[in-house]
Amino acid sequence: MLKKTAFVLPLVMLAFGSSSVFAAGEASSIVNIKATIPTQQFHAQPVNPDFGRDETMSYNTVTKQLSTLRATYEVKNTDGSINAYIEGGPASLTNGTAAIPLVTTFNGVTLTGAPLEVVDDASSTPGTQADMVITAAAPVADGVSGLFTTNFVVVFDHNPRITQ
Repeated sequence: MLKKTAFVLPLVMLAFGSSSVFAAGEASSIVNIKATIPTQQFHAQPVNPDFGRDETMSYNTVTKQLSTLRATYEVKNTDGSINAYIEGGPASLTNGTAAIPLVTTFNGVTLTGAPLEVVDDASSTPGTQADMVITAAAPVADGVSGLFTTNFVVVFDHNPRITQ
């Protein structure tokens, strides 16, 4: 009996001692903050700040089409027009073996890998809104299936006004 008490007593003391540590424990919380404040001279940003973070193009089994993505952007350049291009050229959704080409337009201009004027000087100087539209180039081919993903970068740059 003495051996049992000698063995159990330190375990009981350890349990009480460690529970007081848990009672006086600490809690933590990670806070990540990001703020983008554009300049008054040049900016191009979506009205919905969450656009592009986790978009889904839904598949219609009848038409074999993917839904269109659309986002309105606030754009401004007080010193000329605005150009845009897709870094690396036009994007495609891929599942690793098959690809679905995408067409991305901004303000009605189809974006490529080369800078193209998407907002003229007269419209961009006071600031305006323009839509980015992303569509699949064609219906999805028969037999194509799987999880398709992509991520691409649309670059906006100011095209300075030429003065003589």
